[in-house]
Amino acid sequence: MNLSDLYHSMDYGPAPESAQEAHRWLQSRNSRFGLFINGAWKHPKGRSSFETLNPASGEVLARCLEAEERDVDAAVQAAREALPGWQALSGHVRARMLYALAREMQKQARLLAVLETLDNGKTIRETRDIDVPLVIRHFYHHAGWAQLLESEFPEHEPVGVAGQIIPWNFPLLMLAWKVAPALAAGNTVVLKPAEFTPLTALWFAECCERIGLPPGVFNLLTGAGATGAALVRHPGVDKVAFTGSTEVGRQIREVTAGSSKKLTLELGGKSPFLVFDDADLDAAIEGVVDAIWFNQGQVCCAGSRLLVQENISDRFLEKLRRRMETLRTGDPLDKTMDLGAIVAPVQLERIQSLVEQGRREGATPWQASRPLPERGCFFPPTLISGVDPASTLAQVEIFGPVLVSSTFRTPDEAMELANNTAYGLAASVWSENINLALHLAPQLKAGVVWINSTNQFDASSGFGGYRESGFGREGGHEGMLEYLQPKVSSSGKAAQCQRSPAASGENPRPAEATVEINRTAKLFIGGKQVRPDSGYSLSIFTAGGKLAGEVGQGNRKDVRNAVEAAQKAKGWSSASAHNRAQVLYFLAENLSVRAAEFQNRLRQLTGCSARAATQEFEASTSRIFSYAAWADKYEGRVHTPPGRTVVLALHEPIGVVGVICPEEQPLLSLLSLLLPHMAVGNRVVLVPSLPHALLATDLYQVLETSDVPAGAVNLITGDSGSLLTTLADHDDVEGLWVCGTPEECAEAERRSAGNLKRLWTNHGHQVDWLDSKAAEGRLWLQRAVQVKNVWVPYGE
Repeated sequence: MNLSDLYHSMDYGPAPESAQEAHRWLQSRNSRFGLFINGAWKHPKGRSSFETLNPASGEVLARCLEAEERDVDAAVQAAREALPGWQALSGHVRARMLYALAREMQKQARLLAVLETLDNGKTIRETRDIDVPLVIRHFYHHAGWAQLLESEFPEHEPVGVAGQIIPWNFPLLMLAWKVAPALAAGNTVVLKPAEFTPLTALWFAECCERIGLPPGVFNLLTGAGATGAALVRHPGVDKVAFTGSTEVGRQIREVTAGSSKKLTLELGGKSPFLVFDDADLDAAIEGVVDAIWFNQGQVCCAGSRLLVQENISDRFLEKLRRRMETLRTGDPLDKTMDLGAIVAPVQLERIQSLVEQGRREGATPWQASRPLPERGCFFPPTLISGVDPASTLAQVEIFGPVLVSSTFRTPDEAMELANNTAYGLAASVWSENINLALHLAPQLKAGVVWINSTNQFDASSGFGGYRESGFGREGGHEGMLEYLQPKVSSSGKAAQCQRSPAASGENPRPAEATVEINRTAKLFIGGKQVRPDSGYSLSIFTAGGKLAGEVGQGNRKDVRNAVEAAQKAKGWSSASAHNRAQVLYFLAENLSVRAAEFQNRLRQLTGCSARAATQEFEASTSRIFSYAAWADKYEGRVHTPPGRTVVLALHEPIGVVGVICPEEQPLLSLLSLLLPHMAVGNRVVLVPSLPHALLATDLYQVLETSDVPAGAVNLITGDSGSLLTTLADHDDVEGLWVCGTPEECAEAERRSAGNLKRLWTNHGHQVDWLDSKAAEGRLWLQRAVQVKNVWVPYGE
């Protein structure tokens, strides 16, 4: 065969990467590893062990110990004891440590790439050219954040001890995503790698020894799910960062309810890959290859749902099938291979089962004809067409090299299909019309949108999802915030929130013979005052025990109606920030002219002095002005990662948010919780504190006369406990803020696991609402938005 024949056939000879150094490293440790706790390797007796296997061959690579609960105790204790010393170091010293880690990994880059390929089964080209360079980039980047921590995050402090659980699909990269920002922020770490792929994490622990990282700052526990569960439950852990399945993410949300632990959950995905008829089809084909067959499709943000405009569908799929025939699946250490091995037999069986289920449901699988290796866990690149949008394969994360395909006609239909999923991690849009692409990007329910590209990552740009893909971001400025907490939160009032007896919905005091105000306020839903569905009213009393008035007793149906009204008010979210600012200024103006009325109401319901009522009212109007000012100034960022790409980090409204208000400073606290959402474009269903509910009903007229669109703000009076339960359970409520008792906060955290809604609680502690540092500004706006990173390549 001559050179011309080779060029046309594209047949490759083998190009194996040597695994000699990796095996030598394993053999030098007798292929046995203990636990890394407090800067030393521990080999406690009586522990069971497990094997880690090469998925391409089935050979045993090493044996690791199964950490037990007492080992978790020891590791967390070591991290806790190391915390003060690590935090006391200057940012410059921590930066030098992270820099040293990056340099060590650069010096051993090839060993790391081979170890990762042996342990995980992904191709050496991916580990060598993508994973390891990006790992090093993360440690360099976060060395910079450590150096700049005091100047760039002046009002923040480290969270404490971080418990981190990483998956098997990107073992070393997920370690870098979590460990680098945690250490840069001044936290200490207890890491549990996946039991399938612990080797590069074990190498990293040795690396920490070599560079002189203080004992206890980084601790490593190997083990299966029980080890991770013990780490999540441990009371000494202040922050849990988890990457894995949505099912486990829900369990973590429920288990940590009421614990005050900070959470980052990066979960499953079913990402759409949209191809329009004006796209560069050849480039889009290569994009599909990178989107779904990168790492054998074992990628949470894999573009596993191909949506092609109908008039080019046949041509595009034919091109795609031809390209699939050239993909080579085999020994992942062979540099000519495009796909390696599936990580384990159990994962291979799951992929096979789901493909067979799709066949039974009427879908048509097509697979490349190249033979697979006889040994190992391999699955061919697969295209499945004729997939109904509601079918199993269109909705369930397969986590394998399986692409499902369907068509659309118009951009609106494409958007409906793309968002027809419980997930919201990533999306790709392919079109030469940049106006169309940038029009669609904000409408896609995804935390990351790639335009004419896919699977782009960088340490400077946050990554994370919406909806059942989890919450929180990893990487960039917003990723650092996940490992920091506001200093004001730890210096606030120690007192816990309480609910007065009236909040139970019962009337603890009899009505007086002389009633000062005889009226029953309605609910405020969809811009109208409406009667409660229950047909019942609740009495509201003055501080002196006299009947002040009555309010409606809202129930589950009222919440449903309010959420529907809020869902319809999407125009408020898409309105310009300038428009929202004008409405808020108008709201302040209309409230200020009723100063005497609201101050009297404050005195009547709370029994405060005239001076205190004036102070609270003036703080309330000032707070409205503050958020009117912020509305068109709380803007996103532009990142410039390596390469000809800009990343637009957009602040997007969460959507429909439920708000439960506390009893202290009832007018100011209500507005402090409502206004950040109004400023960024969220639509709100708000439950005021029941003893002071007449303050909220007095606001109806102010809202009605201030050009607030119908449904943007909805107020339901009633028992906060039952209304909280309904809001937390409601799948169309996308966010929930609870300022209440410890029990209410814990209940909100447990119940919000259903659709993994964005959640903020005060953990039962009072907030000083009069303190503008603690109760106003950028911190609250950060909680009210989610960040979408839109990658836009440029150049020819």
